[in-house]
Amino acid sequence: MANNEVFSVEQIRAQFPLLQPSESKQPALVYLDNAATTQKPQAVIDVLVDYYTGYNSNVHRGAHRLADQATNAFEGARSTMASFINAPQKEEVIWTRGTTEGINIIANGIVKWLKPGDEVLVTELEHHANLIPWQQACEKSGATLKIAPINELGEIDLDKFQALLSPQTVMVAFSHVSNALGTVNPIVKLTKMAKAVGAWVLVDGAQGIAHQPVDVQDIGCDFYVFSGHKMFGPTGIGVLWGKSSLLLDWPVWQTGGEMISHVTYQTAEWNTLPYKFEAGTPNIAGAIGVAAAAKWLMDIDYEARHQYEAELLKYATSEILKIPGVNVIGQAKQKAGVLSFTLDQVHSSDIGFMLDQQGVAIRSGHHCAEPLMERLGLSGTARASFSLYNTREDVDCFIDALSKAKAMLC
Repeated sequence: MANNEVFSVEQIRAQFPLLQPSESKQPALVYLDNAATTQKPQAVIDVLVDYYTGYNSNVHRGAHRLADQATNAFEGARSTMASFINAPQKEEVIWTRGTTEGINIIANGIVKWLKPGDEVLVTELEHHANLIPWQQACEKSGATLKIAPINELGEIDLDKFQALLSPQTVMVAFSHVSNALGTVNPIVKLTKMAKAVGAWVLVDGAQGIAHQPVDVQDIGCDFYVFSGHKMFGPTGIGVLWGKSSLLLDWPVWQTGGEMISHVTYQTAEWNTLPYKFEAGTPNIAGAIGVAAAAKWLMDIDYEARHQYEAELLKYATSEILKIPGVNVIGQAKQKAGVLSFTLDQVHSSDIGFMLDQQGVAIRSGHHCAEPLMERLGLSGTARASFSLYNTREDVDCFIDALSKAKAMLC
């Protein structure tokens, strides 16, 4: 779909095999669990099949044609991802298994510099993946973990965030978009505030990467991490972007093959960027696949896509509020396609089960944000999350299924 074409959800949806009607999908699937993982377009599936059937090989060291072809595709994928997030150098793009591993690489390494009296600041919105690694880093180093609160709308309280920053703040980590509430954080403003006290900044982009344009130079952060499977790419692949000035001295995460330049029985020297962080055989197909997903996304006009997703979320929110007993959780002024809700006197898992029986796929539980749920006084929520291939018809099916579930459960 060229950039100058009008956004067409029908054309987009037609590119996703799993979403097409079939005899095996009875009733028809309404997929609203996109914050957990997105479906894959044919363009991504095709490059995976092409790799495994056409030039399957390991990379970098083979002395044959297949190895050259695989290496060129693998490193070409790195260049594509650098362009996708406007990284200054492709060597700053580190392949990981996903957002979680990317954060762990940085949190594990920061222990080299953390000491008692230092502080790490995160927010109440964070996924476990952007909380527990910092807990562990502080426990190992004696540093203090601080938590920036949110307001009643589910937004970071900027005044309190500012008040928690100090010259002792070494690292500040926050999500681009909350997976549990859909809140879009003002990441440029937050980064500037953190940089004013000399802190490093890591942005968890797992939810933002599929909904927001990402320019790491414009954001001004030091690290940006995300997963392929939430942006229409394969599972098991992700990207850690970091400033080369920091990554050059950052401690290695894993050791083994590929990440070394010279080894004796007594010593080892690390390879150059990006390879010092990529021990072992990488997820070659995953890298090629996520690059295909990035190219696919870049061919869709962002403003048209953003407007469509915003209108879909607005419609879904207005419709769900017509159901008595429904409470929408998280009403930030800026939200991505997440609709988190509760239904009076009904457990979220029961909602998920009843909707699944009607062919509607949502998520229920604490969404790997248990401390946030405790902060909100909830055991969990039901969560419908939308993507650019969802339609108003999907929303109508969801609302109808929820209404029927309420009638049966209440």
